[in-house]
Amino acid sequence: MHGSPLRFAVLGPLQAWRGDVRLDLGPVRQQALLAALLLRLGTTVSRQQLLDGVWGPEPPGTGAKVVPVYVHQLRRRLDTEAGSTSGSVIVTDRGGYRFDERGVRTDVARLREIVEEAHSARDSGDPAAAVSAWSAALDLFHGEPLSALPGPFAEAERLRLLEYRLVLVRDKVEYQLRLGRHAEVVAELFALSATHPHNESVAALLMRALYAANRQADALSVFTKVRRRLVEEQGAEPGAELRRVHEAVLRADEGLLVGAPPPASRSTDRRPPAARPLRRLRNELPVDVGGFTGRSHELDALLAPMDEQAVTVRAVDGVAGVGKTALVVRAARAVRDRFPDGCLFVDLNGHRQGREPAVPERVLRRLLRAVGGLTEGDDDPSGDVERLAASWRAATAFLRLMVVVDDARAAEQVRPLLPAGPGSLVLVTSRRRLTGLDVDRRMSLAPLETDEAEALLTGVVGGTASDPERAAVRELARLCDRLPLALRVVGARMQSRPLWALERMVVRLADDEHRLEELAAEDRSVEAAFQVSYDQLPDAQRRAFRVLGLSPTVSFDRLTLAALLGITPPAAERVLESLVEASLVQEAVTGRYRLHDLVAVYARRVAAAYPPEVAAARAGVFRLYVAAARRASDWGPVAFPTGPRADTAPFADGEEATEWLDAAGGELVEVVAQAVTVGHVDDAGRLAEGLCDYFTRQGRYHECRAAVEIVLPLTEQLTDERMVSQLRTCMGIAYGLQGHYGQARRWLGEALRISRRTGDVLEQARALGSLGIFANAAGEPAEAAALLAESADLSRGVEDDWLAVMYLANVGAVHHQVGEKDKAQECYAAAVGLAERIGRPRLLSKTLFRMGTLQLDRGHHAQAADALTRAAELAERVGDFPLLAAVLGRLAAAEECLGNPAGAARFHAEAQAAVGGRPGAGLKAEIRNRLGWHQAATEDLLQARDRFERAVARSRTASGELG
Repeated sequence: MHGSPLRFAVLGPLQAWRGDVRLDLGPVRQQALLAALLLRLGTTVSRQQLLDGVWGPEPPGTGAKVVPVYVHQLRRRLDTEAGSTSGSVIVTDRGGYRFDERGVRTDVARLREIVEEAHSARDSGDPAAAVSAWSAALDLFHGEPLSALPGPFAEAERLRLLEYRLVLVRDKVEYQLRLGRHAEVVAELFALSATHPHNESVAALLMRALYAANRQADALSVFTKVRRRLVEEQGAEPGAELRRVHEAVLRADEGLLVGAPPPASRSTDRRPPAARPLRRLRNELPVDVGGFTGRSHELDALLAPMDEQAVTVRAVDGVAGVGKTALVVRAARAVRDRFPDGCLFVDLNGHRQGREPAVPERVLRRLLRAVGGLTEGDDDPSGDVERLAASWRAATAFLRLMVVVDDARAAEQVRPLLPAGPGSLVLVTSRRRLTGLDVDRRMSLAPLETDEAEALLTGVVGGTASDPERAAVRELARLCDRLPLALRVVGARMQSRPLWALERMVVRLADDEHRLEELAAEDRSVEAAFQVSYDQLPDAQRRAFRVLGLSPTVSFDRLTLAALLGITPPAAERVLESLVEASLVQEAVTGRYRLHDLVAVYARRVAAAYPPEVAAARAGVFRLYVAAARRASDWGPVAFPTGPRADTAPFADGEEATEWLDAAGGELVEVVAQAVTVGHVDDAGRLAEGLCDYFTRQGRYHECRAAVEIVLPLTEQLTDERMVSQLRTCMGIAYGLQGHYGQARRWLGEALRISRRTGDVLEQARALGSLGIFANAAGEPAEAAALLAESADLSRGVEDDWLAVMYLANVGAVHHQVGEKDKAQECYAAAVGLAERIGRPRLLSKTLFRMGTLQLDRGHHAQAADALTRAAELAERVGDFPLLAAVLGRLAAAEECLGNPAGAARFHAEAQAAVGGRPGAGLKAEIRNRLGWHQAATEDLLQARDRFERAVARSRTASGELG
């Protein structure tokens, strides 16, 4: 992102400036989408979340497909380089969009900063400065936040910010009253009570201000009016706070109404002097880690304000080596002065190799000695945990302590160690999520950000003045998975080998097989740290952890683990959740999991000791991917006569299988490559074939070809001979749908020759049919007729309904183009009926599109709209957006003919949204190629028609379903 910083104001009407130039943010719905991103600055928001937040229960007809259109318009208005997504303030992430927080200023962020200043001034005993800061924070509001913006998200944020403003007013007024500045607040509170007539807290403050101003009667009048309003309008009496203030006014209770003056010092010790121990402050905190880097957000969370009347417990969990102890010690040392009775440190040794976990009784005795609650003579070795815990609570009842509990294995280890003194703080670290422990805040620590990891390594190693050195440091950070333990081990090894170059260490770590061996220095070892966590797992979880290292994609779900282990999906989900609790598996998004990179390397290393288990797991998971691809394909089960059946996949229908493949994102080609690498060449070929329809309908032609090209050089290793010709057919389809007809013909011709040589009738029919479709698209209808006729003749013996529908639709297209509309209608109707019976939504959508176009040409506009509406719903459902754009364009024409210009305009807009910013000429070519449609010369079509009719007649004779 370049140019002047962007400034946004949301505490009023949404406004934006670049430098001093006010920006036009467009229509209000577009502004609402901007607000939904802006108020989640730095967080990825999915398209569905944006759709729900901006449109609520009434989304547009295109659903989430309208979101990219709005994002594109916002980029044009906000970015300095219009049309460029590189460096845009709105970043496209997998699964949604994220507003880049760099170089962006918002009044909400400034509000938080000023409020923190107010709290700091209040806590340090400077109430006047706190009031001044609260006033400055309130000055940032310029009317109703996000005023006039539609949608549930804007409404919820508007209410939240208004409530927050009310809280700030109450905090400010409270301290103005304590400072005796009651005259300043009476008018403000009268105005506030007028806009919040049922808010009892505001009424209570107003009564207190009036009393302080010697207006006792007016204060009592406020209570009378509020009580009458509550009783008459809501049938309720005032709450405890307002009644208490009312009674205080009657009693002239100065202490409650005006409040004690603020303390003049920072001391938080409210005990009488006699209750304070006369002993030396004990500080057991470890030495702070040198070169501590990053973690600012996590530190802020650990150091957030506490409840002074209770014991605050905060827990940090995460994978071994992620820096939990270093973070907690840094946080503890930052606030140690707030705990006048000491800072204690307890290491429970929950995950230390070669060391037994700490015994609770021994830990409690040590803690009691630390606070003077146990002397050597009192140290009864027979004392049980319950008695010692009770003594600990009694000894700490009047103490304000900080206790750091490091490396806990379970919640029951920690509970007896909690002190009882109000205002005390307990910081807990564990590799497990201690869900059985009640905490104020819980965080799962992730590896460092890339720049933080580079900074840590640079600080240890030094140098990195040149570009090659910086590149090497970046690569080392990646190979260390940005884990602080791994980074420090690498740094230590580099320090002890000054002649080693950074590039040499990169080479040593790049080998997965030996990477963990390189990440060890004396008693520090990444592998040893992982092994302790692994050894503590039950047998079933250990087996699951091992096979997860074999997942062909970085992220996975319960179906993946179920296939790897041969268990049910619910059982797999339970195991995954237990591994998440152990911090060995990370839940990336809901229902999707992943292993940290180094953890995955360790899992594969452990799995290598179980060859039969590895073989079974790989066979199961590749079989799942093949079955999913076939289930998602519109071609149907007949197209895949060898290998896993599509109905063996755990998906209800093709749409569910498609969603599952979508979750793999851009890793599907890597799955094919991994299958080849581990020797599952047949699975690789079947997966590449099954993904052909999935990839091409989404316009992912390069990925389709890449998947096939991985397997093609290995066709001699295929035991499934059908793949040899079918993979070439897939290449031809991918090229043909892009309009590269010459390359398509070469690949399809080769597939035809191979299938003729092997006698595979199905593959011959598919190759001939594809050749015919692309010949028609290329403007050669006579050639197309001959090819499709031959394909139809061959297809009689294979009973492929998908081919049958395709042929009928193409025959109808020929009749349609030469003006024989009745015959076209007959062919389309037969094709629609068969497509409905076999349940192929995409094929049905394409055929209904042709039917609707024919009805439109015949002047049957209502029937055309019905057919096209169904076609649009199906195209959107299967995610074929070029097809959807074509259908919506014809639907707009139907609406115009029906005298509905508003509806026509809406469908035109939805058609544009369906394809985003794709170029018009390329889109038209793609639509034509997908539909096999070509406006050829009439005489050529007349010559071709007889060939089509003979082919269809033969097909009808062979299959009663087509009659």
